[in-house]
Amino acid sequence: MADEPTPQGRSRPVTSQVSNPTDQQRPPGSTAKEVRRLERVVIRFAGDSGDGMQLTGDRFTSETASFGNDLSTLPNFPAEIRAPAGTLPGVSSFQLHFADHDILTPGDAPNVLVAMNPAALKANLADLPRGAELIVNTDEFSKRAMAKVGYTANPLEDGSLEAYRVHPVPLTTLTLEALKESGLARRDAERAKNMFALGLLSWMYHRPTQSTESFLRKKFAKKPEVAEANVTAFRAGWNFGETTEDFAVSYEVAPASAAFPAGTYRNISGNLALSYGLVAASQQADLPLFLGSYPITPASDILHELSKHKNFGVRTFQAEDEIAGIGAALGAAFGGSLAVTTTSGPGVALKSETIGLAVSLELPLLIVDIQRGGPSTGLPTKTEQADLLQAMYGRNGEAPVPIVAPATPGDCFTAALDAARIALAYRTPVFLLSDGYLANGSEPWRVPEPDELPDLAVRFASGPNHTTADGTEVFWPYKRDPQTLARPWAVPGTPGLEHRIGGIEKQDGTGNISYDPANHDFMVRTRQAKVDGIEVPDAVVDDPDGDARLLVLGWGSTYGPITAAVRRLRAAGEKVAQTHLRHLNPFPGNLGEVLKRYDKVVVPEMNLGQLATLLRARYLVDARSHTQVTGLPFKAEQLATVLKEALDG
Repeated sequence: MADEPTPQGRSRPVTSQVSNPTDQQRPPGSTAKEVRRLERVVIRFAGDSGDGMQLTGDRFTSETASFGNDLSTLPNFPAEIRAPAGTLPGVSSFQLHFADHDILTPGDAPNVLVAMNPAALKANLADLPRGAELIVNTDEFSKRAMAKVGYTANPLEDGSLEAYRVHPVPLTTLTLEALKESGLARRDAERAKNMFALGLLSWMYHRPTQSTESFLRKKFAKKPEVAEANVTAFRAGWNFGETTEDFAVSYEVAPASAAFPAGTYRNISGNLALSYGLVAASQQADLPLFLGSYPITPASDILHELSKHKNFGVRTFQAEDEIAGIGAALGAAFGGSLAVTTTSGPGVALKSETIGLAVSLELPLLIVDIQRGGPSTGLPTKTEQADLLQAMYGRNGEAPVPIVAPATPGDCFTAALDAARIALAYRTPVFLLSDGYLANGSEPWRVPEPDELPDLAVRFASGPNHTTADGTEVFWPYKRDPQTLARPWAVPGTPGLEHRIGGIEKQDGTGNISYDPANHDFMVRTRQAKVDGIEVPDAVVDDPDGDARLLVLGWGSTYGPITAAVRRLRAAGEKVAQTHLRHLNPFPGNLGEVLKRYDKVVVPEMNLGQLATLLRARYLVDARSHTQVTGLPFKAEQLATVLKEALDG
C-alpha cells in the first residue's frame, strides 16, 4: 500500500551479482553478497552545514530518479549562512523517500540515518524507529565534539544505540586513505567524505553511478584535481561497501513502472518547475517575460533559474529592494510584458502598496510568494502556510486578488500557467502561493508535450473602442469586456490610445480621476465582481463509496501528507472523503455544496487555521482546524491519527 510504513525487515532475499562502477574484478575468493528487495526506503543524510549534505542528497536523488523510482525529498538546513560547526543549530539534513510504487511524502521516519558527527546523531536520533540502520562517522566522535552537544559518554559505546543496527565507519580516515596520492591538502581531502558516504549508500541501494561521476567532473571542471578526488572518494565508498564485512546485505528497490504514465520524466524541484512554468506561460502568451525581484529565501532560486533563459525572451532585474522589484515588474506589465515578482512573506508586506496599485490599474502581474516561517524574519529556511490571509486581505482598501496554490513540486509548473491565465485574461494581479517544502523538495515530473499547454494568447487594444455622443471615436481604458470585466490592455506608444494612469480612483470607462462617491462604490464592486467571476474548475471530491461522513480539505503542500493519511485510513476500512483546493480566491463554485454534504470537515494547515477561518465565514460550516507550525511538513501517521479521532468523535 502506497505511503505505508515498510520496515527494512519486510523484504525477501535474492541472490544477485553487484556490478562495480570501476569495472574491476571481484577480489579472489570473494562471494556475491545477499541482496534483499524492498518496496520503499527512507534515507536521511545529516551533518554540519559545511559537510555537503544537500549536495549528497541531491546526487542520490538524481540517480534514484534516473533509475525510475518514485521519490519525494525533504531538504532541511539552517537559516544561518554558516552556523557554528558541530552544534545542534548547525545541523543540515536531506531526507529522501523512494519506492517501487506511487508515494506522496518524504516519509515519516528514516529507515537509514547517515550521521556525520555527534550533532547530526543527536539532532536526528529521535526520528529513527527501532531497527533502523545507523551509519556513523566515528572519526568525529571526539570528547570535545560530543561535549559540545551534551553527550557525557560516547553513544557508540554506552549501549544507548542498542535499538538500532549501527555501522561505525571511520569516513574521514577512509577518505583520506583513498586520497593519499591526490596531492590535496588534508583539509581539502577531508571535504570529500560526503562523496565517500554517497558511494557507500549507492552500493547499498544499487544506485547508478556514472552520472554522478560526470556531474562531479563538470562541477569542478576548473579544478580537475578536486574533481578527480571527489570521484575517487565516491568510488572508494562504493568499493568499501562491496568488500567490508560490516555490510553483508545490500538492497534493491525496483523502478516504479506502474506509477508513471508513459512519457518523458525528469526529477524536478518546486522552484525549478515554477520557473519553467513561467517561461512556458510567456511562450504560450507570446509575451516577453519580465522578473523584478529582490533575493530572499526560499524564492531566490527562481531568480537564479530565470536569469539563464534569455534565449526565451526572459529579462531578470535584481532590484535594490522588494519595493523596487515589484515597481519594475508593474512597469513592465504596463509596457506589455508578462510581469512577475518573486518573494516570501516579509517581501509581500513591503510590496503591498504596489499590489494595491496593480489592482487599481487592473494590469496582469504575478506575485509569487514562496512562504516560510514567520513572523518577521522568522524561520527563513523552514516551511509554513501562514501567508494566506496576507494574500487575501493584506492591502489597504478593498483590493481583491486571485490566489492560486500548487499541491506538489511538479504541480508548481501547472499552477504557474494557471496563474498566468487568470492574470492575462482578467487583467489582475494574481498571487501564486508556494512554500519552502514545495520549493526545495523534488519529485519525478512528466515533461508535457507542447500541444498539451494552454493557449494564453493576448489581444492588445489596437484602436478606439468607444463612440461619444457627438460621434467621435475615442479610446476608453476602463471599458470592460462583458464576459470577464477585464479592461483593454493598451501598450504605451500606440497612436490614439493615450490614457491616464495612476493610483487615484478612476472614472468608470474614461479612467479620468474621480472623487464621486457613487463612482467609487461602483468601481470597488466591479473589481470585486471581476475576481468573483473568474472561471475556476469545480472542487473534485475523492469519495470512493460516496457515503463518507468525514471530509478532509486541504490546500497547497499539505496534499501529500493528507492523501497518504487518507490512504492509510481507507486501507484500515475507514470511509474518508478528500478534496484539495488549488483556487483560494475565488473558491470553486461548488465548494459550499461540497462542504454541506459531510457531517464533519477537517482542515489540516501549517498555520493557525487561516483557510478554516475563511471557510467558516463564507459558508457557515463547522470546519475544524488541525494545525502545525513547526517549520516542517505534516507526517502522514500523525494526520491519520487525528482523522481517526475525528471519525470516532
